[in-house]
Amino acid sequence: MNTNISTLAHGWLQVKVPLPFSLKWVNSYIIPEREGVTVIDPGLGTPEAKELWTDVLAETGLDWGDIKRIMITHQHPDHYGLAGYMQERSGAPVCITERSHAYAMRLWGEGSGFPKALRELYIHHGMPGEIMDRIERNLDGFIELVSPQPQVEYIAAGQRLVLGDWEWELIDAPGHAYGAVCFYQPDIRWMVCGDQVLPHITPNISVVPGEEKDPLEAFLGSLEQLKSYDVALALPGHRDPFTDFQGRIDELISHHVRRLDRMAELLKHESCTAFALCETLFGVRLRDNPHNLRFAMSETLAHLYYLEREGRIRSREVGAALVYETF
Repeated sequence: MNTNISTLAHGWLQVKVPLPFSLKWVNSYIIPEREGVTVIDPGLGTPEAKELWTDVLAETGLDWGDIKRIMITHQHPDHYGLAGYMQERSGAPVCITERSHAYAMRLWGEGSGFPKALRELYIHHGMPGEIMDRIERNLDGFIELVSPQPQVEYIAAGQRLVLGDWEWELIDAPGHAYGAVCFYQPDIRWMVCGDQVLPHITPNISVVPGEEKDPLEAFLGSLEQLKSYDVALALPGHRDPFTDFQGRIDELISHHVRRLDRMAELLKHESCTAFALCETLFGVRLRDNPHNLRFAMSETLAHLYYLEREGRIRSREVGAALVYETF
């Protein structure tokens, strides 16, 4: 069998859909239904991913028409990008939360104002304009990778729906992406967790202009909620399925506590902008990688906003930029 396909219990398949950046692949899951299959998170719309899906269907004996439903855990392009392409070929409905869909339309819909809003945010926090130019060009490159846009049907946290042989609970999972949902099945104790809980790597927590200002608080609260679920197997959006769900949540919380403490300590010694602190934390080498720099910058802001809300630091205007400092 293709090395990108792994067989799981209950007839599920894990498909490793290739990505053209450091994450290497995103997980898609194929779920057998009484008629056809459901696909969760088809991947990013690259030529390599489209070629893989042609190979996967051939190897599994499926046709495009056998895909009866496409489920999206959240709106980020590596999960959502191929939804419209797969829908065109299969005729399957694409199911996503209303908030996730609104985000996708805001970023990649016609006349998007998102790049302008992001530019204003980053420059206010000290990023040089020429570096922001590279980030804008990188953002523009994603439009073709999420096209065509699908026609969607809305699902919602708190809803229950049938996947395969069981009824699953949809759980609100904010922080990494507002509008994201996890799917939980109590009988087999499986959790499809998207990017909310990942093994070995930490989900990116980003400030997004126009959304809530404290995504880290939302993320940490979501992790505490998810800890209450009895999970035997977690099916993440990246890396392989894993078993110690609660233990991994504890590690993620500890990671962010350490990051917050380090940032507060750095600011004790020197006031600086978010961009300067971002380069201290993640390195100046990211100037050559606008995709990862955007993640790093927005994650730095998420931690700074959290620290300021907690009263551990403050911000003040210095010229045209915002500077952070301790009291």
